[in-house]
Order: sequence, then C-alpha cells, then structure tokens
Amino acid sequence: MVFSDSIGKLTVITGPSGVGKGSLVKQLLERNKQIWLSVSATTRRPRKGEKDGDHYFFLSHEQFLELVESGGFLEWAKFAGNCYGTPSEPINKQLKGGRAVLLEIELEGARQVRESFPEAFQVFISPPSFEELELRIRGRATDNDEAIRLRMNRAKEELKAQNEFDAVVVNDDLNVAVLELEKLMGLRKNN
Repeated sequence: MVFSDSIGKLTVITGPSGVGKGSLVKQLLERNKQIWLSVSATTRRPRKGEKDGDHYFFLSHEQFLELVESGGFLEWAKFAGNCYGTPSEPINKQLKGGRAVLLEIELEGARQVRESFPEAFQVFISPPSFEELELRIRGRATDNDEAIRLRMNRAKEELKAQNEFDAVVVNDDLNVAVLELEKLMGLRKNN
C-alpha cells in the first residue's frame, strides 16, 4: 500500500523503445543526486555482473507471487516466462524520506501505476517523428528487420497513448529534454 501522505514525489517515465528513456534517466540521475531510481523485481536469474538490489531484486517465483497476493507491487507483468514488477515498499520508504522517486517503465506498467498510485506524475517521452524513431532503432544495430518491424508496430500503438499522460516531452535534443523533465519534476524553476 502506498502512503497518501508522502513527502516525496513519484514520477513515472514511459515511451516507445528507442525514444531515449535510458539516456534521459542517466542524465537526470547524474545531474540530480536527490533522485532515487526505482529498482524492479524479477524472477529471472541474474546475468553476469548484476547485483541484487542494484539492478533488480531477484526473487523466486514463490516470493514474487506472495508479493503479488499481498499487494506489494505498484505494477507487475509476466514476460518471456519470468515475472517483473515494481515493489512498493522501497518506493514508500524513499517518498516518506522526502526523496524524488523516478520510475522508468513500459506503457502497460504505467497504466497499472495510474491505478495503484494515482498521485504519481506521469510523463510520456515521444520521438520528434516516427521516422526518427525508426532511424534510432536501426542505428543501434542490435535487431534484425523482423524485430525492428515488431518494435515499430508496438511504437505506433504506444504513441497513441500520449494523451493519457500528465505531460509529453519530445526527445529531439537530449539536453533540452532533460531540462524539461527537471522542470516537470520540480527540480528546476521555469525560466
């Protein structure tokens, strides 16, 4: 259960794959040490170099399901045979301590958070154009043509959801987008 008298503020960031969410979050964290980035829980096994509590909270299926049943997640989903979710307890602790909390999440998770924590401020990160998004995804050179096609089809659907969010930030210029996010999060005065 999320505390309603929280001192800090929860900001949820979402947007299609390739829009630059990770780059924006990295810049925000480097520039604003007072932001705490939420750590997700998963039932998948740790990959080489991943540390419990830093990259993910690694849970057994049984532990994960116990948290689901007790209402211990802001959101959760099953993907590729594993479960992923956002535990509410660490977020509550940070909010009670007055920290700004940032949650980078997929669209469906953001919709669940809207239900479980309606006072969260939700920001959709949008590309300057659909064509630019495709160029960015192709520029990664990590996906084959079929995977890119699937990502682009999903992005079309995700972009239709922009109006569901409290704010939309177009990530055309990383520095400008970071400044806009800082303003929206109350970390920088509007000027």
